Amino acid sequence: MRSLVQILAAVKELRWFYTGIIVCSVLTAVTGLLTPFIIKAATDEVVGSLQGNSRGIGVVIWLAVALLAADLANTVISNIGGYLGDVMAARLRARLSQRYFRKLLTLPQRYYDTALTGTIISRLQRSITETTQFLQSFSNNFFPMLLTLAASLVITAWYSPWISLLLLVIFPTYMWLTTLTSKKWQKLEAEKNTHVDIAGGRFAEVIGQIRVVKSFVQEKRELLSFGQHYDATVGLTKQQSRYWHSMDAARRGAMNVIFFGIHALIFVRTMQGAFTVGVMVLLIQLVSLAKQPAMMMSYLVDTAQRAIAGSRDYFAVMAEEQEREALAAPVVAEPRPLGDGEPMIEFREASFGYEDGHEVLHDVSFAIAQGERVAFVGESGGGKTTLVSLLLGLYPLDRGQVRVAGNSITETPTELLRGSVGVVFQDASLFSGTIRENIAYANPQATDEQIRAAAVEANAHDFIMGFDEGYDTLIGERGLKLSGGQKQRIAVARAMLKDAPILVLDEATSALDSKSERLVQEGLDRLMHGRTSVIIAHRLSTIASVDRIVTLRKGRVDEIGTPEELARSGGIYAELLALQAAGSKRDRKKLKEFDITA
Repeated sequence: MRSLVQILAAVKELRWFYTGIIVCSVLTAVTGLLTPFIIKAATDEVVGSLQGNSRGIGVVIWLAVALLAADLANTVISNIGGYLGDVMAARLRARLSQRYFRKLLTLPQRYYDTALTGTIISRLQRSITETTQFLQSFSNNFFPMLLTLAASLVITAWYSPWISLLLLVIFPTYMWLTTLTSKKWQKLEAEKNTHVDIAGGRFAEVIGQIRVVKSFVQEKRELLSFGQHYDATVGLTKQQSRYWHSMDAARRGAMNVIFFGIHALIFVRTMQGAFTVGVMVLLIQLVSLAKQPAMMMSYLVDTAQRAIAGSRDYFAVMAEEQEREALAAPVVAEPRPLGDGEPMIEFREASFGYEDGHEVLHDVSFAIAQGERVAFVGESGGGKTTLVSLLLGLYPLDRGQVRVAGNSITETPTELLRGSVGVVFQDASLFSGTIRENIAYANPQATDEQIRAAAVEANAHDFIMGFDEGYDTLIGERGLKLSGGQKQRIAVARAMLKDAPILVLDEATSALDSKSERLVQEGLDRLMHGRTSVIIAHRLSTIASVDRIVTLRKGRVDEIGTPEELARSGGIYAELLALQAAGSKRDRKKLKEFDITA
């Protein structure tokens, strides 16, 4: 239960709801306990009347009025408490969901390299929903019952300590036996959650890439794999439920025997004259009030265990180490002006590996001047894209240093660093919504004129105006309704609107046909004007227009120079030019190893 208490403690702003729920629960218990006493008094009055000791019908009528008042008060107060419990649960779910999303936004890229998107989503729905549902049920129903139970034990002890003792023995015994059962139950529940999370992760992947699934005719295989995970949860549930309910039957059977003893004791003591008929009725009702939470114990423990399992998953994510200064206060500082000869971008003996002991980059050193265009060239998997990730601070270096605008990126606020770099990826990575919203993603406060100007510069305005809704056209998930060239031109417009001093082009035209590439390249040329540009390109024609080339071989810098210099050096770039000139099938295959086409 500690993890559930942690969740309540973590949302301190709901303390007034907690207080209101407690007050309503106490008043619900009090008004509920009035009913047995009023019925006791009415029973004694009726019995007295039958024995010739009546105080008149008026007394019974007033007792009936009192019973009505107690019931009405109980109804109103319990519903007020229920309302507070519902709102508390809704707000708790909102806060936990927001904090979960906030945490995810602050986690480093390394976390997402291993976690499935669908699993992350499934955990949000499962862990937070199950936790808040339990707390809602507990606050609305079980907590008032526990208070009623405690009061019933005290009142019962006044009339018969033995009855109260028997009632008192039930609950710790039940909870102890349940604790013994829970260990195995929790283990099986964790296995079920793993299957559900994996299936949910795959589900999200398949739906997100349904065209690939259909084109390779893999619907049956995906359905079979999805079904196997859920079938596994059925088998685990059978085992889990069989074990739980067999133990529960034994626990509740033992309780039934104890309640039999309690009722027998009440009846016998009444027959012996120790209790009046009214007291007998009172005790039976108090025992019934105590029996209700006892019989609900199985449901409470079952839902509590699910909530505990879910809350553990939640706190496991919340315990992950987040990025430096993630979601910190907005940065208002501007990059300092560069000194004479000071590079805009500099890598100093930088080494990095995604996994311990497996370096992708080894002692990489180079510098890029302000306004310079530099291309990275090397074999596939040689570390070109990794350099871009390090420049954006998505991963920490193992050794060495990366400097941007004269400052180490480890000392530069993350928002300032990434705000100074505009990126156009091979995948345009658009969001569902309108074209206007996607272009303005870099600057949500941009005016219509600024958005239009960026689109014009990116060669996107004409095709946008060809849609009936123009800039308000909905483009579907990931820009599904647009062609590759159209999506890429919107991505270029988005980068233009950001207007960052550093530009990174990560194979921005590699997936386009010749016409689309020409239109996108024209926009990119305008975008690169006056900016420090880092280019990972797949066409030699693009590489030839840069100021310098950095070639990478097996994670190390091989050569640095102008296209003209490297064309004569006999290195990687010269090899690529020779392969292009030869033009044989084998040579074209070799070019593909470098992600290069003619």
